Amino acid sequence: MVSASPERERNMADPARRSPASLPDQGLVTGTAELTSPRGRHYRIIETRELDGYERPLAAEELATVGAARLRTDDNFAGTDRRAAKISIAGGPAQQFNELQGLLDSLTADDKMINHNPPISQDPTSQRVAEEQRNVRVRAFLYAASRESDNDFHFIVGRDPSASPAAYMNMELSGLPPQTSNAFALLEAARTAYKTFIKGNLPGVGYHHYDPPIPIEVEGSLFFDLKHAHGTHPGPAALRPKTIWEVHPISHIVFEP
Repeated sequence: MVSASPERERNMADPARRSPASLPDQGLVTGTAELTSPRGRHYRIIETRELDGYERPLAAEELATVGAARLRTDDNFAGTDRRAAKISIAGGPAQQFNELQGLLDSLTADDKMINHNPPISQDPTSQRVAEEQRNVRVRAFLYAASRESDNDFHFIVGRDPSASPAAYMNMELSGLPPQTSNAFALLEAARTAYKTFIKGNLPGVGYHHYDPPIPIEVEGSLFFDLKHAHGTHPGPAALRPKTIWEVHPISHIVFEP
């Protein structure tokens, strides 16, 4: 477990509200909900029709029908792009980081990964390359989440709201592999932890924003999502990561550590 500084402990006890610049455009908001955590902390869930920048924007009247058509009722992984890597866990112990910026600073440059030698295959059987054979553990804050058509949950994870400059990273609760997989139990437990904390108020096709952002401790395997090498990175406009490195899959998550 990563020890926290006194300032960190204060922020964990009473998470800072998000800056107005980090909140979604009001024209994209479709509703709000209130969440009280097991520790009695209060969060506002801002429901939106905001998608990743590489997706076609949805009109308000399309949200329910398109969302229903895209989303599954089970938890199984439904994608094909680098399927083998996405539903596997790297070997070895997790490297600990006290803060998200330290993790970001430790990553191999995106340009080097895009031009990887040998090239990274996007076939379903594509395994982790050497740079992805890393497990990490970090304390950070959950700013927003959405559910993807492959049944992954996109988590947009950032630094403490009081930290400057702001920085974000995409981390994913993967859809589940076959029950015979060695990763199945851990990935199922991570999805269950999220569902339990959020009390069933799961995001659909549009991003849910959390204000204040939710303190979390995340453990998982690094993954370079070559699919986003060109064009817009994943994430809401105000929270878009600068890297296409991800923690994918999340193998363990604690809310309000």
